[in-house]
Amino acid sequence: MCQSCVTATAPSPLPADSTDSFPGLSRRGLLAGLGLGALAVSLPAGAAAAAEAEAVTAAAAAAARNGAWACPALGRFPAGGHYGAPRGGASHAGQDVSNSTGTAVYAAAAGTVVRRSWGGGLPGRTGNALVIAHGGGQYTYYGHLSAYRVGLNAAVRAGQRIADMGATGNVTGPHLHFETHNGSLGSTVNPVSFLAARGVDLAGGWSRIDPGAKGATVVVIQHLMNQRGYRLAVDGAYGSVSVDAVERFQRSQRLAADGQVGPATWPELVYTLRQGGEGSHVRALQAALNKRGAALAVDGGFGSVTTTAVRAYQGVNRLVVDGEAGPVTWRALTG
Repeated sequence: MCQSCVTATAPSPLPADSTDSFPGLSRRGLLAGLGLGALAVSLPAGAAAAAEAEAVTAAAAAAARNGAWACPALGRFPAGGHYGAPRGGASHAGQDVSNSTGTAVYAAAAGTVVRRSWGGGLPGRTGNALVIAHGGGQYTYYGHLSAYRVGLNAAVRAGQRIADMGATGNVTGPHLHFETHNGSLGSTVNPVSFLAARGVDLAGGWSRIDPGAKGATVVVIQHLMNQRGYRLAVDGAYGSVSVDAVERFQRSQRLAADGQVGPATWPELVYTLRQGGEGSHVRALQAALNKRGAALAVDGGFGSVTTTAVRAYQGVNRLVVDGEAGPVTWRALTG
């Protein structure tokens, strides 16, 4: 784990219901979007405030699990590598994720690389590091890297490989030191809760995708649903038609029909696939691999090229390299 990587000031807690991630979106706007503005006016002051706070919490949580974020690396959480752990007279500024040198490190969200240097130009950090700006005062930090795979000022996509895990700097072994900054660069918040509020399990669990989400992970969901016979337009937008189909699928599997594709729904939705398979579920796999940089033709045929891509992904993420896309590989790809 990190022997340094500290923040000079006390870490800032970030509740899962924080609305700081939505610059320009007021509480009134959130309530209006839910049709609750009038309700708050007609209630007694205390009840109105409580209702407003609850509505803001619900709206912010739903808006955040929008498919825009991805798990930056696979591994384990080492003892003492958590956010806020004591580091001399300061606190650990991020969450450590341990794995072997060379394990892939991915951009947690789309943005621009604004730091690429020893320590990332931040006080108390050591080792090769990258900082990505995501807009709205949000930044992510990736430390102790063994290799860079993007340049300074590069535009990156969520899930794009940006570096390799390493042990550069003041460390006890190879790992990724991952930080999230909210409000400004230097204002760290707990990465585990920050990503959890955005549908990502930094510990490597299944993602959570809510109605209204957009992007590559939604494309994966739509292809998987089509393999189940739902005939959705594969447009990457998790709108009412796709949500209705997922809710019907959830009911058919005796799951809570909430429209969220999360830890209960993903295992029922994915297939174990291997070379020779054909269909929309293979298209889903190819789309998921492409989010991680595979550059495959999404043709629904699990041939030798797709097998090579699966094996390569498994290898750089320290999974069992068998070329078979089972639940463990799916969970990593969609995380």
